[in-house]
Amino acid sequence: MLQHLDPRNQAALVLMCLLVVLTLVEMALSYWEDRKYYETRDTLTNIYLTSLAVVTNLCVKVFTFFILDYTYQHYRLFEIRNIFWYWFVLVIVQDFLYWVLHYTGHYCRMFWAMHVTHHSSEHFNFTTGFRSTVFEPLYRVFFYLPLAVMGFTALDILYAYLITQLYGNLVHTQYKIPLPKWYGWIFVTPAHHRVHHASNIPYLDKNMGMVLIIWDRIFGTFRDEDLPEPVKYGLTKQPEDMGPVNVLFHEWKALLHDVRNAPDFKSKIGYFIHPPGWSHDGSTQTARVLQREYKEMEEVHKKHETAA
Repeated sequence: MLQHLDPRNQAALVLMCLLVVLTLVEMALSYWEDRKYYETRDTLTNIYLTSLAVVTNLCVKVFTFFILDYTYQHYRLFEIRNIFWYWFVLVIVQDFLYWVLHYTGHYCRMFWAMHVTHHSSEHFNFTTGFRSTVFEPLYRVFFYLPLAVMGFTALDILYAYLITQLYGNLVHTQYKIPLPKWYGWIFVTPAHHRVHHASNIPYLDKNMGMVLIIWDRIFGTFRDEDLPEPVKYGLTKQPEDMGPVNVLFHEWKALLHDVRNAPDFKSKIGYFIHPPGWSHDGSTQTARVLQREYKEMEEVHKKHETAA
C-alpha cells in the first residue's frame, strides 16, 4: 500500500506510526516502572482535545488551503528553483513563524485563552503533545501567509507544518534521552520542552521553539532545565473543573470576567492584548514581573548565605 502513496505522504505516515508506537511504549514503561507519567483521566482528556482539534482542522482545511493558494497565485514575490534550498528555507522559515505564533499565544491573553488547553495538564508525556490548541487552526493560516508570499505552495506549507508538528510531539517526554551537547544548541530537546510546560516561575514562557531552539536563544526566551527543585507541570493557577467544557473555556471565562470588571475601555482592551497576569490595577502579575521578583529574592537569599 505504501508504494502507491506520494513520498511525502509515505514519510508522514511512517512518522505518525512511529509516534503512536513510541507513545504505547512510553505508556507501558511508565506503568511497569511505576513512574506515574500517565493518569487515565488526563490521557482521556488529551485524546478528547486531539479529536476536537482534528475535527476543527478538517472543517477549516479547504479555507486554509484556499487562503494560502490564493496568496501564492497572486502575491508571491519570487520562487526558489533549487529543490534542496526550497525545502531548507521552507522548513526554517516555517519553524520561525511557528515560534512567532507560539510567542503570541503566550504573550497576548486573547490567544493564550485558546493556547492554554495545551498547558493545562499536570502530566507530561507523548499524549500531552496531542493535547492540542483546539481553536488554533482558525487563525494559524494567517501566521503562515508570508510563506506563500515567498513562493511556497499551499500543499508544501501544510506538509512542512505536519512534519515539524510531528517532531514537536516527540519532545513531550520525561525520559532522559542522551543527546550530544551540540544538538541542544540547535534543536529543541525533551529537556527544553519540559521547561516550556513547567509552572515553576523561572520556567514560565520559555523555550517556544518547535524544531529549532535557536529562535529562543536569539530572542531571549531560552532557559535550561537547571532548577534544583523538580519540574511542576500545568498552570500557575490550575482550574478545579477539568471537565470537557471548562478545559476549553476556563480562561475565556476568566478573561471576560476581567473585561466586564475593567473600569474603562482602554483597560478592557488591555485585558485582551496584554500578557496573562496583566491587570489594570496591578492586583495580578505577568510572568516577567514574577520572574523579576523571583530573581531579586534569589539574590537576597544568596547574600544572606554568603554573610552567614
